[in-house]
Amino acid sequence: MNLGPEGRYINITTKETKMNNMPEIKLGIVGVSRDCFPIALTKSRLAALMTEVKKAKLANVVDCPVVIENEVDAMKALAWTKENGVNAVCMFLGNFGPEGPTTFFVEKFGKPAMVLAAKEESKKGLASDRGDALCGVLNFSYCVGLRRLRVYIPEFPNVTAKEAIAELAKFTAIARVVNGLKSLKVFGFGPRPEDFFACNAPIQPLFDLGVNVQENSELDLRVQFEKMATRTAEIDAIAADMAKELGKKRNTYPEILRQLAQFELALTDWYENKRGAAEYAVFADKCWPAFQPVFKFEPCYVNSRLAGRGIPVACEVDLYGAVSEYMCQCATELPATLLDINNSVPDDLLKKGEKLHGAQKRDLFMGFHCGNTCGACMKNCAIKYQLIQARLMGKDITKGTLEGQIRPGDTTMFRLQSNSDAKLVSYIGDGQFLDVDPCSFGSIGVIAIPEFARFYRHVLVQKRFPHHGAFAFAHCGGILFEALKLLGVADINTPKPAGVLYPDENPFFA
Repeated sequence: MNLGPEGRYINITTKETKMNNMPEIKLGIVGVSRDCFPIALTKSRLAALMTEVKKAKLANVVDCPVVIENEVDAMKALAWTKENGVNAVCMFLGNFGPEGPTTFFVEKFGKPAMVLAAKEESKKGLASDRGDALCGVLNFSYCVGLRRLRVYIPEFPNVTAKEAIAELAKFTAIARVVNGLKSLKVFGFGPRPEDFFACNAPIQPLFDLGVNVQENSELDLRVQFEKMATRTAEIDAIAADMAKELGKKRNTYPEILRQLAQFELALTDWYENKRGAAEYAVFADKCWPAFQPVFKFEPCYVNSRLAGRGIPVACEVDLYGAVSEYMCQCATELPATLLDINNSVPDDLLKKGEKLHGAQKRDLFMGFHCGNTCGACMKNCAIKYQLIQARLMGKDITKGTLEGQIRPGDTTMFRLQSNSDAKLVSYIGDGQFLDVDPCSFGSIGVIAIPEFARFYRHVLVQKRFPHHGAFAFAHCGGILFEALKLLGVADINTPKPAGVLYPDENPFFA
């Protein structure tokens, strides 16, 4: 059973290269029981839940042999999580549950936690084996507040064993996002390009989230590139892999492959040897205007290949863009991309009766960047030169973008950003890449998000978000929303439906 990040089946073709730059979640189910209720009730309901887990083939979901009734039990259960490498837990209220020991366990565990409670199975058990789950979740929630904990409580936390499966799948994705950020390092190379104040942002909030930032000079990147020159066998192997991936038709400029391969080796070597205490890493690299005259190529194709391996490389030293891409990747276990929220869509680009997936024409826009999107996420693509930069620098040194139409399908547009006051803000919108030829250059696609036009004006513009957004290749808005809550991000913005006004929206013009 291949459950997507929001509990739905998905099927997507990605590159064969394994995406391994993110945590593997081992989810422990920990049963709890109030001592005045029969512990057998929790044990039998936990057994029924694990039967459904096995049927659904949910990987890495294990049940704790200790049922928590008191703090001594909680300590035993904590020891079990350490011994078994459990890095996220579901507190399962098979009956009312003891809120003190339960939340004591969550506090000491210190990693993502959720709560589920068992529904009553039938009228037969109400006389003597009633679990009182609604009461249990209320008291659990109250005690979570006393301990100032952040715990994931689903929209509908009282579940049958079968209903629990989708909730466990959702929480696994949520936990992957949270745990990934807690051991992430962002490598930045260089300052933002001249005249591009956008995407500059205080880094204090990243450290507050647990993300480490290592800022480096463009000269560091050049020195690293030159150090790789002697590793000719590795460069040849990477260049051959690039040629195989592209094939003859898409390999427009084969003469630059060895340079691109050397640059890829430089980044992957840095990734392997500079992470330090961090388990995972992403990049935010300066890619113009000095890059091309010095390196003699565009880095975009290399960026696209690393994205396919789970190592996003954000353009233009966009630190928060790199983190946003990584969060999308952790939410979906698929590559993500970074795009400019770029231009409007002329009417004559659309076929008559074009399906807009709940959006209006005014809600359409094009997401564009020079050529950083993973090839597996493109409908068609080839190596090109960067048209805008070629106007300033010429064609010869601006080759190396991966350009074409982004393939149609589900997407979530997302950004986590610090504003100028060092406060975290975010936006999330689910939508679609349309199967419409953009008739333009770059990695580019036509995007439909219902009520985007109003969202653009009253969130993106009004709250001064930059022009870069991260785009996932599956719907994961619900996962990101809950992950942000667990991370303590309070300002989460989503499109409002028609008729529901934004705080600053003029009701006379709406």
